[in-house]
Amino acid sequence: MVSLSTWFRYIAHKVEYSVSVSWKNYTRGQISDRELHDSVWKYVFHGKLTYLHWNKGEEMAPTIGGKVGTLLVRKLPSADPTRVFVGDVVVLKDPEKSDNYLVRRLAAIEGYEMVSTDEKDEPFVLEKDQCWVLADNENIKPKEANDSRAFGPVPMTNIVGRVLYCLRTAVDHGPVQNSYFGMRKDSPVLEVELDVDEIVKNHRA
Repeated sequence: MVSLSTWFRYIAHKVEYSVSVSWKNYTRGQISDRELHDSVWKYVFHGKLTYLHWNKGEEMAPTIGGKVGTLLVRKLPSADPTRVFVGDVVVLKDPEKSDNYLVRRLAAIEGYEMVSTDEKDEPFVLEKDQCWVLADNENIKPKEANDSRAFGPVPMTNIVGRVLYCLRTAVDHGPVQNSYFGMRKDSPVLEVELDVDEIVKNHRA
């Protein structure tokens, strides 16, 4: 049973998301003044804050173990330091393949100094709106991890969502460990929108 306070927090998140997405579409010229109001209410009453994403590969083991994981992902209207945090597992557009999405952990954001273990590499500071993402699996080589060690910093705008829950098999599933701030923000969303039976039904083994 979802508590009243959880519902209030969830609805507040829905309103914030609806306004952000609608305003973004309006400023891009995709909707008119008249459609702006309708768009906000459409997202509030009919939209969901999550979607399912199928992740292949072992780059994120043991967080997302095995070859395939069905993930519940929270949509982010825009990725900035007030919405996504260091330590979060995120879904982002692959900087090398525009039609592909990667699941990686956010390791650093703008202002962080990056120091390589290779003394030949010069330290550098991540610029505004840049971030650094890493695979969790420490048993694979950096070149195989397909993360920032291979392709460098990526724009924060590449991030489209934060992973809330992972289903590996019908009997092996649970919440994903994100940053404290991320998990606190997502707790009402997870409580209201998590449907394990639905995820199991859509799982691709």
